[in-house]
Amino acid sequence: MLSDQLHGHLQRLATLLAPHAEGLDRRFGAALRRRRFDVKQRSALAAITLGAAARLLAAGEPLLKFLEQVEYSGRRLAKLNLPPSAILGALAEYDRLLAPVLRRLDPAGSGNSRWVREQLHFCVILTLNNAYYQVREAETQAFYELFRVEVESRTLDQMLQRFLVALSEFCRSDAATLYLADKREGRWVQRAAVGWGAEGDGGPVAARGLVRELAKARFIRCEERTQRLVLHPGWQRFSSCWSVPLVTGGRLAGAMQFAFSKDYEWLPREQDLLAVAAERCLMAAEKAGLMEDLAAREEQIRQLAEHMLHVEEVERRRIGRELHDEAGQSMLCIRLQLEMLEHAPPAEREEWSARLAEIRDLTERTILEIRRLIAALSPAVLEQLGLGAALRQLVTRFRRVHPCRARLHLARLAGLPQELEIMVYRLVQECCNNIAKHSQAANVNISVTTADGRLRLQVEDDGVGFRADDAPAKRDSFGLAGLRERVALLGGDFQIASRPAAVGGRGKSGTRIAIELPVSREGETAKAARLAS
Repeated sequence: MLSDQLHGHLQRLATLLAPHAEGLDRRFGAALRRRRFDVKQRSALAAITLGAAARLLAAGEPLLKFLEQVEYSGRRLAKLNLPPSAILGALAEYDRLLAPVLRRLDPAGSGNSRWVREQLHFCVILTLNNAYYQVREAETQAFYELFRVEVESRTLDQMLQRFLVALSEFCRSDAATLYLADKREGRWVQRAAVGWGAEGDGGPVAARGLVRELAKARFIRCEERTQRLVLHPGWQRFSSCWSVPLVTGGRLAGAMQFAFSKDYEWLPREQDLLAVAAERCLMAAEKAGLMEDLAAREEQIRQLAEHMLHVEEVERRRIGRELHDEAGQSMLCIRLQLEMLEHAPPAEREEWSARLAEIRDLTERTILEIRRLIAALSPAVLEQLGLGAALRQLVTRFRRVHPCRARLHLARLAGLPQELEIMVYRLVQECCNNIAKHSQAANVNISVTTADGRLRLQVEDDGVGFRADDAPAKRDSFGLAGLRERVALLGGDFQIASRPAAVGGRGKSGTRIAIELPVSREGETAKAARLAS
């Protein structure tokens, strides 16, 4: 708070200076022109001088009114890109012009007038510092908000809308729109809108003829002769508009426009920030477009992989049916014919009996092998009795071909979609095949449970183990990669932990595979049949 003494001296000084303020302003303006300050800079600098304070105080306004004027002018000077050193130099020039006037008007009170000028100068400098800080803080906040929008936005349209909201708040505009060129040549489409008219679509704009005029940033007064440069058709109600081009590769890709209810001409620093923001916005839009295109292509690859696995499963079933209906029946017919030959007359039977018995045994083994292949390709028990019975049968067959102690734990498998059952069966089948080929395990534990909308499969053995990080680099090693891919396509989680056997057989070794698959996730279970392999 200024003391009463200082306030009294200011009032006295204002009374002395008020008649001479206009002449001082003219000489100050001429000095600023010589220093190449432009019109806007000269106007803002004239509003923060002692002469400006004298006019307000002489008119009965409080000193706070002058400090508010200094703060407003300080923000304008900051947006005009005028450095603080230039402001201090201009104020020093005004003080040089003021000193002889004060000596002539009040020769006896020159000491007091110097003290008053120093105190007021100190208040002006503090207020200007605060104004510059406000401008820089607003710019920093705007750039931070743009960065946050770019990181957090999920779609291109959401990002463009939030970009425009952040920039409109920075400009303090009454409305804003963002137009981008679409694939149809010569047409722009409104992609985002803020403020008045945002609830309606501005409609496509035939940009032909406007490209040259909107290719650079410009201030537009909303009047009849320039109305065609305003892209939104409902903006006749506004007084002025800022237009910022969106340029990529030397080509105009669109424009952002900000509308104001009064004639509000922008300042250089505002224009610079909007130009940088427009470039960042367009780069982010291109990046988002590429990400959406990449996601679409990944989805196409995913659908192709699903289709390939579906075709593979269909082919398995076709081969299984043909083996059963053709090869299996043919082998059965051969066996019957051989049995008939065995019962031939004694004279003929003695000659062929031994060889026919050998052929019959071979045929019997072939029939069993074909049945095993049919069951592996398309297990009928899975379709008829469900996942639990199919897994028990699979583990029983596994024990026959691999001499180990295999345990199977099943819990809460009722009500699973048939498609998911097929997928789980294939995963367990692949795990058992890998164990039989590579592990040399003596004990195998298999667990399948469901809880909280997730199916959990765990297969653990005490075999020789391996280095899980080295497995993908091995040639002709597709088992683990196939498991990972199938689980990933279903939106599940795949984890593997393995410890290889130590030298000399010391320490525990083995492998554990843990898989989680969504049970109730929308759309996933419907795909599982096509993913089984």
